[in-house]
Amino acid sequence: MREYLKFYIDGAWVDPAEGLKTLDVENPATEEVCGKIAMGSAADVDKAAKAARKAFATWSQTSREERLEVLGRILAEYQKRFGDLATAVTEEMGAPSSLAQRAQVPIGMGHLATAVEILKTFKFEEDRGPTMIVKEPIGVCSFITPWNWPLNQIVCKVAPAIATGCTMVLKPSEVAPFTGHIFAEIMHAAGVPAGVFNMVQGDGLGVGVPLSSHPDVDLISFTGSTRAGIEVAKNAAPTVKRVAQELGGKSPNIVLDDDAFAKGVGRGVATVMTNSGQSCNAPTRMLVPTKRMDEAIAVAKEAAAQVTVGDPNGNSQLGPVVSEVQFNKIQKLIQAGIDEGATLVTGGVGRPEGLDVGYYVKPTVFANVTPEMTIAKEEIFGPVLSILGYESVDQAIQIGNDTEYGLAAYVQGADLAKAREVASKLRAGQVSINGGGGDLMAPFGGYKMSGNGREWGDFAFNEFLEVKAVLGYAPKEAAE
Repeated sequence: MREYLKFYIDGAWVDPAEGLKTLDVENPATEEVCGKIAMGSAADVDKAAKAARKAFATWSQTSREERLEVLGRILAEYQKRFGDLATAVTEEMGAPSSLAQRAQVPIGMGHLATAVEILKTFKFEEDRGPTMIVKEPIGVCSFITPWNWPLNQIVCKVAPAIATGCTMVLKPSEVAPFTGHIFAEIMHAAGVPAGVFNMVQGDGLGVGVPLSSHPDVDLISFTGSTRAGIEVAKNAAPTVKRVAQELGGKSPNIVLDDDAFAKGVGRGVATVMTNSGQSCNAPTRMLVPTKRMDEAIAVAKEAAAQVTVGDPNGNSQLGPVVSEVQFNKIQKLIQAGIDEGATLVTGGVGRPEGLDVGYYVKPTVFANVTPEMTIAKEEIFGPVLSILGYESVDQAIQIGNDTEYGLAAYVQGADLAKAREVASKLRAGQVSINGGGGDLMAPFGGYKMSGNGREWGDFAFNEFLEVKAVLGYAPKEAAE
């Protein structure tokens, strides 16, 4: 049983400011309590924000070399805790141990290593004739991160913030809080100066709202649902702080009518099922030529049948979804698909056979889905795929773009030139062609109600920087 009952503020582990209030953390594979955390308040947020503000005065003035040294130490400590982090991810949100070890934990290391490489050559100053353009750290940043890829979302914010000279307050998800606590231990062990990194556990009302509205916070970076993101923006508005958001998605996957059709369908099914479908960029709307719908159904059914579900500490590809709340939401949406007349190819409501305990969901595929159906519009956040038909590529693009979201999109096809043409017409922040992915330098973020701003790589650095123009910087004779 884990007990994380302190917060990390100003370089030390401290008790909650208003007395100890705790929240039980449930293991979604067993439905049993596996730990508890302290729940923070506005007073804890205020203490952390003030520590970050104080530390900003000196941290913002550090050299490139000093920040590189600190990032290197963080990476080294992170590597030491690899096994602890992997165990925590599996325990707190049900990720299979294989996924934790090959993706969930390594991607955090990847963001740290990427930040190091970018920082080595990043240009914080640029001469433009008589004017010097200077990029300076924005200030105190607050981070509200989700449970589905906990380390990815923590580190892709923290690493560039550290690199650019910002200070910060992190609120990890209270649903999956263990990794956030271990990450704070890593920052402490790495000798990050006091106040540069602070961590307060808690829920949205107790910690998220004060973080979003605190006058000492200059930027809030939020990852989560569009509904919650709207509230964060509202709370941030009175202080006119910068708001960066990575929100929901309902990503289209256009499979072109060519010889790579079966391969594209199979790849699409496998991608949706990864992480039990709990990825905001999952390609949950597959678009196939109507005349090949029967073929798509056969391929998708076979691909889904290959996906094993079970104990995340075993050899299964899918563990449980994160919570009872999430399980019930997914079940309701699967039932909506059935009730609205979509063809249930495989899966459906209820747990997989033999799994009576744990929030396990059947890998589910619907076909003959139409754009107005609930499962074609709402983000399900589970291992559920909807297959829609199209009569022409232009119609596929129109259907693909017919969503309030715009986080990601996918194109599958043997003709690369044609796939590129389709990709150019999709309104999404990231478009993957034939399974292309894994580029930590590629900007990640969305159009429309999928958010604003970009994470990952050098684009992330710019989110944490203000731009100053120093006019008359050059000597008068040089300017002339």
